[in-house]
Amino acid sequence: MSLGGIRDLIEPVIEDMGYELVLVEMTGDSSGGQILRAYIDAPGGILLEDCEQVSKQISAMLDVEDPIRGEYSLEVSSPGLERPLVKPEHFIRFRGSRVKVLTRTAHLGRRRFTGLLTEAGEQTFCVDVDGEDYELPYSDIDKANLVAFDAAVPKRRAS
Repeated sequence: MSLGGIRDLIEPVIEDMGYELVLVEMTGDSSGGQILRAYIDAPGGILLEDCEQVSKQISAMLDVEDPIRGEYSLEVSSPGLERPLVKPEHFIRFRGSRVKVLTRTAHLGRRRFTGLLTEAGEQTFCVDVDGEDYELPYSDIDKANLVAFDAAVPKRRAS
């Protein structure tokens, strides 16, 4: 089953528990196994106990539905400080925050944008990168995250 199919399977269960499913991803581990990660959120934030409860619920369902070939580990966690931005609603919610966006195609010669999320609509959003605004379509996002800490690169002094 595709990741989209897995998302469609587990999202209603997670929402019924009062949480938002932010992102689902499948990665490999160093021993060649698979890891299914589900990132959840709630208005008041996420505690370890929340992750445990969600993990138990979706683990039981995944055991019955068996949508993944082979063995895998399930990890449920909060999206963290540099949470992924996946849906237009995420961009709308975090307007005014610093973001890092990677697009599938180049826009005005670039694919990487780190700056202030200034606007967010239904189809596009705007990022201010060093005073220059870029309007980008959600459909072209490869990856987008909040930037928790902006590590400023020290500038070299002229000798």
